[in-house]
Amino acid sequence: MADQADRADIAAVEDWFVANGLPYFVDGIREDVGRRMRPSRLLAVLVVGVVLAVPVGLAVGLWADQVSYGVSSALTTLAGVFGLYGLLTLKAWLWIRWAAGQTLGSLSLMVPLVTRALPLLLLFITFLFINAEVWQVGATLDGGIMWAAVMLFAAIAVGFLLSRLPEELDAFDRDFDITRLSSACRGTPLETEANRLRETHTQLPVPPEVTGLQKANLVLVLLVAQIVQVLLLSLSVFAFFILFGVVAMDDAVIETWVGHSPETFLGPVSRELVQVSVFLAAFSGLYFAVYAVTDELYRKQFFTSITRELERAVSARVVYRSMRRG
Repeated sequence: MADQADRADIAAVEDWFVANGLPYFVDGIREDVGRRMRPSRLLAVLVVGVVLAVPVGLAVGLWADQVSYGVSSALTTLAGVFGLYGLLTLKAWLWIRWAAGQTLGSLSLMVPLVTRALPLLLLFITFLFINAEVWQVGATLDGGIMWAAVMLFAAIAVGFLLSRLPEELDAFDRDFDITRLSSACRGTPLETEANRLRETHTQLPVPPEVTGLQKANLVLVLLVAQIVQVLLLSLSVFAFFILFGVVAMDDAVIETWVGHSPETFLGPVSRELVQVSVFLAAFSGLYFAVYAVTDELYRKQFFTSITRELERAVSARVVYRSMRRG
């Protein structure tokens, strides 16, 4: 009976981990994901992606009569195959769903950052928007090249975030002790066990250090939360420039800058306006990603709430590992 109760408690804890975007904290899921991330598996996914990407790229390139469309379509297809594999097989949708929900639920925390970063950014970007050279460059970026440029900005932003976000987790290991277990696990299925451990132990029963896939899970949660904010800001900048362009940019001025009459995209919105707005919005997203993790005030305001949740998860992991060890 006691064993059944222990198994029920462990199952409840594992369900809590999954519901809170931490599937890799569950031993069974982590072991399964580890097997699916073996080089042989990833190589097979790469082969499937290439097999699908090559004909798609050729078909789109021939149909559009543009090499850039074909290359961008092939790269997008390859990225889509890996993304689908990650979402379905590696359980990525579980932590993406939680992180996105946490971010959307705390949009008010963006206000201080937006009021600090956006005015200077808009001043600089608006100057570029009314610059003839930017319109000349933007007008020459057809769909394929534009999409490749956006992906390049996105890749740089993600790479920078991945290099800085692990720093937000460093304090977990340094400041962790057994006296924090009870408060951290309050309101979770582990509260009773955490109280018992605090009463019967003077030191942590298992090391708090989070490594491997478990640390990757924490970093990826932070990454998704940051990406959602960057995406929202980029969309806001894009909408601003579309509106500003429709109101302030005369077709005669655009024609003078780009050397030909603007092509209609949708109503009063020209293709050139869309391309310039997309380019500047992507650049703004890159700027925002860098600013967000280097501005100390924003890091305290935004990361305090989400890292508190992650700190609770690390505490829960200590108790969970102790329960698994018996």
